[in-house]
Amino acid sequence: MDFNFKYYNPRNLTANINKEKIITIISDKNFKKFLILAFLIFNLFYFSFIAPPFSFPAGTIVEIKEGETLKEISKDLKDKNVIKSRLWFEIAIRISGGEKGAMSGDYYFEKQKNVFVVAYKITKADYGLFPIKTTIPEGLTIEEISSVLEKGFDKFDPEDFKKQAYEKKLEGYLFPDTYFFLPNINSLDVIRIMNKNFRDKIATIQDKIDASEKSLKEIIIMASILEEEARTLKSKKIISGILWSRIDIGMPLQVDAVFPYIIGKNTYQLSLEDLKTESEYNTYTNRGLPPGAITNPGLESIIAATEPIETDYLYYLSDRQGNMHYAVSFDEHKKNKELYVY
Repeated sequence: MDFNFKYYNPRNLTANINKEKIITIISDKNFKKFLILAFLIFNLFYFSFIAPPFSFPAGTIVEIKEGETLKEISKDLKDKNVIKSRLWFEIAIRISGGEKGAMSGDYYFEKQKNVFVVAYKITKADYGLFPIKTTIPEGLTIEEISSVLEKGFDKFDPEDFKKQAYEKKLEGYLFPDTYFFLPNINSLDVIRIMNKNFRDKIATIQDKIDASEKSLKEIIIMASILEEEARTLKSKKIISGILWSRIDIGMPLQVDAVFPYIIGKNTYQLSLEDLKTESEYNTYTNRGLPPGAITNPGLESIIAATEPIETDYLYYLSDRQGNMHYAVSFDEHKKNKELYVY
């Protein structure tokens, strides 16, 4: 029997193994380089065309107008820094909904979104309009309410709000409360919602208003003063009794609360000349209630205006800590001023 033996040189075997290792190492290095390069290219592409711009208008309303073409929409969004690339936005729109897939309307983007998410939302009419919690504190004027809303709502027009509210004579009739307004709320909607809330709240205490034998206008004007003059329900009711008594005896109300409304100065800023300011709201130079409310009062102040506590007091003052001090006579009132104000 013949046996054929093939001779293997150990050196050749070692050389072959080393060559394979070298090829593997080279291949691994190339693959890693490829991955790094691909990663860099992807990031360059993403941040150049897909990612949201650094100045993306998060927290604001973006409007897409009725009848705009896709190219007009992409230009508008590019100008508003919603997207970086018009081309990729238009591609994304066509993929999501076709050439005419963009839906008009107001879109609210709470956070930054990339071009594909923006396109998807616009083709699906996903407006992102969720109510925003907004608190209007007691005692704000129409002017002050407009400032609060202007800061929280991008499309809110403060000048139109003031114009509409003043024309409708709604100072005092916009109820202070916590509201949930949509981001695209307009001035007329705010007025309608706040005034309806006022009427709903008044309905709950209509019996108190009827029992007071005062008109709603008189009650609201008095309540607007009490809102500024006192803090607690009891002190508001005592001051309510004092001020209604002053009116009954023909004494001027002489309240400082009207001066922030007239000239923007509070009690501690007023001079003797300020007290002579010509205004129908000046309660030092005119008797009775001013012609309109000076704030938008809360329910507690309105109740206090309908339920005055009768006392012998005719005078009162508040110290810098908000504590009330009452007096029967003017001399006693002057002593309180020396003790608690000066």
